[in-house]
Amino acid sequence: MKTLRNHTSHLLTVVLLLLGMMTAASAQAQAAPQRLTGSTTICSNSPIPAGWVVTSSYSSWGCPGTGVSYTITDTTGQTNLTICSFSPKPAGWVVTSSYSSSNCAGSGIAYGFHNVANDTNVGACSMTPIPAGWVITSSYSSSNCAGTGVAYTLHNVANDTNVGACSMTPIPAGWVVTSSYSSSNCAGTGVAYTLFKITTQTSAVVCSFSPLPAGWVVSSYYQSSNCYGSGVAYSIRKA
Repeated sequence: MKTLRNHTSHLLTVVLLLLGMMTAASAQAQAAPQRLTGSTTICSNSPIPAGWVVTSSYSSWGCPGTGVSYTITDTTGQTNLTICSFSPKPAGWVVTSSYSSSNCAGSGIAYGFHNVANDTNVGACSMTPIPAGWVITSSYSSSNCAGTGVAYTLHNVANDTNVGACSMTPIPAGWVVTSSYSSSNCAGTGVAYTLFKITTQTSAVVCSFSPLPAGWVVSSYYQSSNCYGSGVAYSIRKA
């Protein structure tokens, strides 16, 4: 009897230990779920994970409240995708085309979407988000960009110190406008800029509408035909 009680006691101890280990493992798995990858379907009022895009939108009885479902796709490792126009647009991607699509209920417009990680120059529609460190070097009419009818040539200035860009371009931090002139290559404004990257300089001459680098001040100003649009140039220096 004593031996039987001892065996029973040991068996209960082992079972309880196993149950404890299983409970702990289950709790750990719930606390740290694996990240979703690939594609999945959600209701349109559900949050969209960072880095994911909407690749289609359609009516769905399974989504009360909106009646619309989205197919969403993880952009990790992707280079080109087709997305609906209302999709989130992760940084580092541009809109390369725009067209009518029955796959995007709600807007009826789809975009060609491209990751510029391995590019230096790329063509994009004018409604595109422009990645940090890129500028617009030309602007022109394009039937591939439904909605605006205008496309841009975008250029990565990471390896440049001088570049010509259209006046509607975002100007990267640390760059200044040294001249401004009429240009038929910039449809929409008809004006181009010469941009210059401040590196080791302690003084420069810029157009009056140029951004000033942090820590720089205007030391003088004067009339200048090199600054189309304002006709005024600034001498600036590092404070």
